[in-house]
Amino acid sequence: MERGRLATRRPAPPSRLLMLGEGRAFWEAGATLAMWPWLTRAPRGDGHPVLVLPGLLASDTSTRPLRNYLKKQGYEPHGWNLGRNLGPRAGIESGMVRRLHELSERHGGRKVSLVGWSLGGVYARLLTKHYPQLVRSVITLGSPLRGHIYCTNAWQVYELVSGQASDDPQRMSHATDVPQVPTTSIYSRSDGVVAWRSSLTRTGPRSENIEVRASHLGLGVHPAVLYAVADRLSQPEGEWKPFDRRLFGPLAYPKPGER
Repeated sequence: MERGRLATRRPAPPSRLLMLGEGRAFWEAGATLAMWPWLTRAPRGDGHPVLVLPGLLASDTSTRPLRNYLKKQGYEPHGWNLGRNLGPRAGIESGMVRRLHELSERHGGRKVSLVGWSLGGVYARLLTKHYPQLVRSVITLGSPLRGHIYCTNAWQVYELVSGQASDDPQRMSHATDVPQVPTTSIYSRSDGVVAWRSSLTRTGPRSENIEVRASHLGLGVHPAVLYAVADRLSQPEGEWKPFDRRLFGPLAYPKPGER
């Protein structure tokens, strides 16, 4: 029943109270420093390239902590090198396509994993839809994957900086389709920017949702998110199994349906 409701009802944007709670992102970054010994015990990477895409109004600076962590864990993370994310302006899509091909070629033709934060996750699914042969896996962090951007508290900013309509169905349809590669959506019910229900991807043989207790602005620096991203990226190419949240309990990863 819940799955049917999610498919037909537009999620409301997060409340003002949740928006006010976004300030805890600073504490979440501090928690990552305190939890660093635990984070370094995450599964190690195999050196494959990872392209990290920033959220709306953000740049590669925002994803640097995540990329630094992935580098230490044995991956080859890269920023998108397209400046500040001001939405799908002219040249952005072609720039991401060039970056994807460039990274694959630089790493000997290896497939590239994509990690997208918020709007960056929508971009990641767009790239995967059109170039699945170049993508190894997709991980989205608090991305609006269902409905349209009106389920966020950022749609007015999106329209202002991008010059695009928020309710353009063609631009969002690629986010709804589940990529034909291992796919993970990490979301938080206390997200103050994006309605958490809109971040749920349809689950399947190689797709899953992982809930964390985090703010939207803290998703790229939260210890539970960093560990989950490293764990998902560590899976051998061509293999996949669901994330085992039982290893750390509900304080880090709530059980499905909890609350």
